[in-house]
Amino acid sequence: MNLTVAESAGFCFGVKRAMEQVYREIKNPGTPVYTYGPIIHNKEVVHDLEKKGVKVIENQEELDSVPKGRIIIRSHGISRAEYKKMEECGFEIIDVTCPFVKKIHRLVEEYSRNGYTVVIAGDNRHPEVLGILGWVCGKNAFTVISPEDIENLPVKEGEKVCFVAQTTFNYNKFQELVEIIGKKGYDISVLDTICSATEERQTEARILARRSDAMIVIGDRHSSNTQKLYEISKKECANTYYIQTSRDMDYRQIHSINNVGITAGASTPNYIIEEVSKNVRNEL
Repeated sequence: MNLTVAESAGFCFGVKRAMEQVYREIKNPGTPVYTYGPIIHNKEVVHDLEKKGVKVIENQEELDSVPKGRIIIRSHGISRAEYKKMEECGFEIIDVTCPFVKKIHRLVEEYSRNGYTVVIAGDNRHPEVLGILGWVCGKNAFTVISPEDIENLPVKEGEKVCFVAQTTFNYNKFQELVEIIGKKGYDISVLDTICSATEERQTEARILARRSDAMIVIGDRHSSNTQKLYEISKKECANTYYIQTSRDMDYRQIHSINNVGITAGASTPNYIIEEVSKNVRNEL
């Protein structure tokens, strides 16, 4: 009986950087510490920070009603308008937007200024995508997640199109959409903006799930990259479980399993992965 934990499981570079920064700010007394939106998509971590006095600000309207202090921009990034609002309200801004996301901000700003219509492969409800949309200048921008969305784009043949992706978008799905949009007759520039760590994590999950009799994917239900890992794993291994913490898993279900694989989203702390691994070993 074997247990394999994906090497890429857990915090990515951008999340680790953001987490280190917020805990540094907690140690410095003085003005209040805020995060703009939950620092990461993980309830366990957010609750721990709340106990330590970190308040989550959910929208621009709240910026007017709280005492001014230090506000941390999470790795997902924010729009230009939100950044400007923070400056106008007098907050000390600590920007830990992931560099890969920052790159997309610069690209869509540049291309839209040069007359391109921006098309983003991603979830239009996700904070990263909302932030990216907020850096488009002068033209409409559109989000797509399926071939049908591309077919319904209100863009004429010959128009200039810049096609980018949410950093955590499914890599194989993006390649499929690239092939489809490439046949639409646009003057298109395709920019592969999927994070290399995301691609690596998805590839590793696919291989591990293929070799496993049961697969456990750990991460918050609102985590986009964890949802993608679950979809990929489920396709390769029907016996795949999506859990947020060890408490969500009935380990008796894997009692007679020969090979168990574990992976975790980019916002999953190591202690949760270790706890799940320990309980799996107890069953094996």
